[in-house]
Amino acid sequence: MAYGKKSYLEHTAVRVKDIHWHIRFFEEALGMPVRSVQGEREDPKQVWTVGGVQLVSDKSFEGPEARMVHLGIMTDDLEAALDEVYKFAGVTQLPNGRNWFATPDGLQVELMQAPKKSE
Repeated sequence: MAYGKKSYLEHTAVRVKDIHWHIRFFEEALGMPVRSVQGEREDPKQVWTVGGVQLVSDKSFEGPEARMVHLGIMTDDLEAALDEVYKFAGVTQLPNGRNWFATPDGLQVELMQAPKKSE
Protein backbone atom coordinates (compact mmCIF):
# COMPACT_ATOMS: atom_id res chain seq x y z
CA MET A 1 0.00 0.00 0.00
CA ALA A 2 1.33 3.43 -0.90
CA TYR A 3 1.81 6.16 1.68
CA GLY A 4 -1.54 7.94 1.90
CA LYS A 5 -0.57 11.13 3.71
CA LYS A 6 1.08 14.31 2.40
CA SER A 7 4.67 15.54 2.35
CA TYR A 8 6.27 18.83 1.30
CA LEU A 9 9.72 20.26 0.70
CA GLU A 10 10.81 22.15 3.83
CA HIS A 11 14.32 23.12 2.75
CA THR A 12 17.06 22.54 0.20
CA ALA A 13 20.63 22.42 1.51
CA VAL A 14 23.36 23.86 -0.71
CA ARG A 15 27.14 23.77 -0.18
CA VAL A 16 28.79 27.16 -0.78
CA LYS A 17 32.35 28.47 -0.49
CA ASP A 18 31.51 32.02 0.66
CA ILE A 19 28.60 31.72 3.06
CA HIS A 20 28.66 35.43 3.97
CA TRP A 21 28.19 36.46 0.33
CA HIS A 22 25.22 34.10 0.07
CA ILE A 23 23.71 35.32 3.35
CA ARG A 24 23.88 38.91 2.11
CA PHE A 25 22.46 37.91 -1.27
CA PHE A 26 19.45 36.05 0.11
CA GLU A 27 18.77 38.73 2.73
CA GLU A 28 19.33 41.85 0.65
CA ALA A 29 18.49 40.81 -2.91
CA LEU A 30 15.61 38.43 -2.18
CA GLY A 31 14.30 39.45 1.25
CA MET A 32 14.95 35.99 2.74
CA PRO A 33 16.47 36.69 6.17
CA VAL A 34 18.37 34.11 8.17
CA ARG A 35 16.05 32.34 10.61
CA SER A 36 18.57 29.98 12.20
CA VAL A 37 22.37 29.71 12.51
CA GLN A 38 24.59 26.78 13.45
CA GLY A 39 27.78 28.15 14.96
CA GLU A 40 28.69 31.78 15.45
CA ARG A 41 27.09 34.38 13.14
CA GLU A 42 30.59 35.65 12.31
CA ASP A 43 31.69 32.19 11.09
CA PRO A 44 28.60 29.99 10.71
CA LYS A 45 28.78 26.33 9.77
CA GLN A 46 25.27 26.50 8.35
CA VAL A 47 22.37 28.92 8.12
CA TRP A 48 18.71 28.49 7.25
CA THR A 49 16.75 31.29 5.59
CA VAL A 50 13.09 32.08 5.69
CA GLY A 51 11.83 30.40 2.54
CA GLY A 52 13.67 27.10 2.79
CA VAL A 53 17.31 27.58 1.77
CA GLN A 54 19.99 25.96 3.94
CA LEU A 55 23.51 27.23 3.21
CA VAL A 56 26.33 24.90 4.25
CA SER A 57 29.74 26.55 4.54
CA ASP A 58 32.61 24.73 2.81
CA LYS A 59 35.54 27.13 2.43
CA SER A 60 37.57 24.53 0.52
CA PHE A 61 34.86 23.92 -2.09
CA GLU A 62 36.26 24.51 -5.59
CA GLY A 63 33.33 23.65 -7.87
CA PRO A 64 32.11 26.06 -10.55
CA GLU A 65 28.71 26.26 -8.83
CA ALA A 66 27.13 25.50 -5.48
CA ARG A 67 26.39 21.84 -4.80
CA MET A 68 23.17 20.55 -3.37
CA VAL A 69 23.69 18.68 -0.10
CA HIS A 70 20.22 17.27 0.57
CA LEU A 71 16.47 17.83 0.44
CA GLY A 72 14.64 18.33 3.73
CA ILE A 73 11.10 16.99 3.40
CA MET A 74 8.34 17.30 6.00
CA THR A 75 5.75 14.54 6.14
CA ASP A 76 2.49 13.97 8.01
CA ASP A 77 3.50 10.56 9.42
CA LEU A 78 7.26 10.09 9.63
CA GLU A 79 7.29 6.41 10.60
CA ALA A 80 4.72 5.37 7.99
CA ALA A 81 6.57 7.32 5.28
CA LEU A 82 9.90 5.73 6.27
CA ASP A 83 8.32 2.27 6.10
CA GLU A 84 7.33 3.04 2.50
CA VAL A 85 10.70 4.62 1.63
CA TYR A 86 12.63 1.52 2.64
CA LYS A 87 10.40 -0.75 0.52
CA PHE A 88 12.05 0.75 -2.56
CA ALA A 89 15.02 -1.26 -3.82
CA GLY A 90 18.24 0.73 -3.78
CA VAL A 91 17.34 3.18 -1.00
CA THR A 92 20.14 3.20 1.57
CA GLN A 93 20.11 4.59 5.08
CA LEU A 94 22.69 7.27 5.81
CA PRO A 95 24.73 7.41 9.05
CA ASN A 96 22.69 10.38 10.37
CA GLY A 97 19.77 8.08 11.28
CA ARG A 98 16.83 6.21 9.79
CA ASN A 99 15.21 9.45 8.58
CA TRP A 100 18.25 10.20 6.38
CA PHE A 101 18.55 8.16 3.20
CA ALA A 102 19.95 8.18 -0.33
CA THR A 103 18.35 7.15 -3.58
CA PRO A 104 20.25 4.89 -6.00
CA ASP A 105 21.44 8.00 -7.90
CA GLY A 106 22.85 9.53 -4.72
CA LEU A 107 20.14 12.10 -3.91
CA GLN A 108 20.22 12.55 -0.15
CA VAL A 109 16.98 13.20 1.72
CA GLU A 110 16.25 14.20 5.31
CA LEU A 111 12.67 13.20 6.16
CA MET A 112 11.10 15.04 9.12
CA GLN A 113 7.84 14.89 11.05
CA ALA A 114 5.60 17.83 10.13
CA PRO A 115 4.04 19.67 13.04
CA LYS A 116 0.69 18.19 14.00
CA LYS A 117 -2.24 20.36 13.01
CA SER A 118 -4.54 21.31 15.84
CA GLU A 119 -8.02 19.94 15.38
